[in-house]
Amino acid sequence: METTLTKDKLLFTPGPLTTSMTVKQAMLRDLGSRDIEFINTVKQVRNGLLVMGEVSQAQGYEAVLMQGSGTFGVESVISSALPKVGGHLLVIINGAYGDRIAKMADVHGITKTVLKYAEDEYPSLEDIDSTLQQNPSITHAVVVHCETTSGIFNPIKAIGEVVKKHGKTYIVDAMSSFGAVPTNIAANQIDFLVSSSNKCIEGVPGFSFSIIQKDALNACKGNARSLSLDLYAQWEGLEQNGQFRFTPPTHTILAFWQAVQEHTAEGGVIGRSARYQKNYNLLVAGMRDLGFKEYLSPEKQGYIISSFLYPEDANFDFKKFYELLNSMDYVIYPGKLSQVDCFRIGNIGHITEVDIRGLLGAIKDVLLEMGVSLK
Repeated sequence: METTLTKDKLLFTPGPLTTSMTVKQAMLRDLGSRDIEFINTVKQVRNGLLVMGEVSQAQGYEAVLMQGSGTFGVESVISSALPKVGGHLLVIINGAYGDRIAKMADVHGITKTVLKYAEDEYPSLEDIDSTLQQNPSITHAVVVHCETTSGIFNPIKAIGEVVKKHGKTYIVDAMSSFGAVPTNIAANQIDFLVSSSNKCIEGVPGFSFSIIQKDALNACKGNARSLSLDLYAQWEGLEQNGQFRFTPPTHTILAFWQAVQEHTAEGGVIGRSARYQKNYNLLVAGMRDLGFKEYLSPEKQGYIISSFLYPEDANFDFKKFYELLNSMDYVIYPGKLSQVDCFRIGNIGHITEVDIRGLLGAIKDVLLEMGVSLK
């Protein structure tokens, strides 16, 4: 039976996102989970991730792959890193994904302290410092790097300096930034960095990964509150025989290895960052020309995903706006802000300035069709 490949819609989302044809084609094979070729691919992937994080095994860092989405990866860290007795997590929140981490702590019965800020504000370094000073029982602190609720880039280096001043373990959810925002894990004093396959490295969904300082990893032994999300046991299995403890997402990993090679060919993190920043600059300039306003002030806005306020025109209806763009093969993202009506447009994935111009043209046409005036 013949199959016909249809043209994919362009995804201007924070992931899953548009992938290259060669990444898609890498999945058109079957490999056994114990196949020598597959085991070697896993090893190459793990080494490639360390390179992106500007660290190495010789420096005392390990990359651990975990089945499931990025949320699975974050939960594997939270539920494995915090000791069952005496563990106390400081959760620094300015968006929905920080809130999700706090919920994970609750589900696993982990003692937590929360510092919560508005979605358009940076966390206060003074607050973090005083909280750690006043609560010496805190053992770990966690923050989201690019909080895709709004697109804000949190100052992970400055936060890390405060956390390490108090001798605490530092966890960074770098889901939407890793691979496109230069992040030297050692220089940022990060003990656990978590991301996933379907973000800035431009693979497909199926697994997450953590890059971990070896002493922090060793401290996880015996802490796990879940069999399948046991981070230490997962690493131990990969080290012993190169295999996952449970069925791995073989096709996703093959696609990811292709994506890693394409990431390297583009110039690594620096090259990927440059393309995304060009996408971002063109998008924001074009949206301003159309009359849209950004939610975040420019100095806080990252170049991964941008939030735009709903127009005040009574003719604007986001559902219709979304559906009309979708019918033209452009997929954007609803807002996730709790207090303000916004929608989001991602600048990541296998897209270029040509695609951004196409999206801007489509948005202009849709506004005319809806009778929305922004100027």
